[in-house]
Amino acid sequence: MRTCLLLLTTPFILAACEADADPAANGPATVIETIGDTTVVRTVSGSVWGAEATLVPEVSIGELDGPDEYLFGFITSIAADDDLRVYAFDFQAQHVQVYDSLGTYVATLGRPGEGPGEFNRAEAIAMLPDNRLVVRNPGNQRIEVFGPEAGQTEQWRYGAGGLHSVTPLYTDMHGRTLVNIVDRSGDPSSRVLVTQLLVLGPDGTPADTLAEPSSPSATRFGPFNPAFHWTVHSSGHFLTGLSSEYRIDLARDDGVLRIERAADPVPVLEEERAYARERFVRGMRQMDPDWSWDGPPIPSHKPFFSALLSGRDGRIWVRVATEGYPVENEDHDPENPSSVPVLWREPVRYDVFEPDGTYLGAVAPPDGFAFSNPFFDGDYVWGVTRDELGVARVVRFRIVVGGG
Repeated sequence: MRTCLLLLTTPFILAACEADADPAANGPATVIETIGDTTVVRTVSGSVWGAEATLVPEVSIGELDGPDEYLFGFITSIAADDDLRVYAFDFQAQHVQVYDSLGTYVATLGRPGEGPGEFNRAEAIAMLPDNRLVVRNPGNQRIEVFGPEAGQTEQWRYGAGGLHSVTPLYTDMHGRTLVNIVDRSGDPSSRVLVTQLLVLGPDGTPADTLAEPSSPSATRFGPFNPAFHWTVHSSGHFLTGLSSEYRIDLARDDGVLRIERAADPVPVLEEERAYARERFVRGMRQMDPDWSWDGPPIPSHKPFFSALLSGRDGRIWVRVATEGYPVENEDHDPENPSSVPVLWREPVRYDVFEPDGTYLGAVAPPDGFAFSNPFFDGDYVWGVTRDELGVARVVRFRIVVGGG
């Protein structure tokens, strides 16, 4: 593998290297440069894996009919520990179901209520490095902590704010928990929402309050317009990016790691553009019946990515844009003007990077994979799938390069 390592001390120096003739066979062609306190790692071509990876299911949990322990309502958050036990938070039931590495039911954590270990509008779960499970429980104004031993519980009080949040609950390798709090600046009548992250130490003691990352460049809205994305990396730092470019910044103690990858933008097909415009206009008119389109035209290309995620092991997962395709709407109602005969879908696809910016390659999950709540750790991915009958299952996948 030929890798170009360029350590530059000034932003005015330009450097280039000749990429491998066959990057897929020899690994990624990478340019590294230093600009002030920013280290830029740019993948010109190729990948470590050398081929697209797929997710091969190893364990599937969930049934259409059967014992209650294997029936799910609405799984909104999942986590896993060092022993491959999986924890599935059911928002509808307000409890966490625990299964061992073979998918056998182990225990139920929590239940609706206000007592210790009980949930009131609980929203999300996460795993600490010592295998303690934390649950954001804003209705009871606290974080519920379970484990690491069976039967151990603890409560960490915090000001939960006044609004429901659909964001994940974050933890890092230092044992800290970062809690998203949405409030109206203390004024219930205010329309201005304030979002902050409360940082709790390993014992639940408040350690800091951080402002949610933002970008002044992300001002346009509408179909296929670039957006600013962020998450909390397992290092405890912010991972951010504006999707108009394939450029992602990971804050570090000694500066910033900037990850770039040479990639062509995915085109928006003409029929797809018309579909997106119709949906957008319909949604806006539900709020304002007189609303009309007065903005710029829908872009001809999609933003490079739509989500940034961090694995428990520190790998960086980027949900990238893919080409859309039409599918028949089996629930189409000709009598309903809001119902359309054709829907547009985009296959889920991730680019995966090591914490140092090395491009491992692309992962293509199977059909039915829910991209909203996956959990990543090393070569394993836990996700929620739904079959043609709508049955939800929690599945542990293994990353296999080249389709197995």
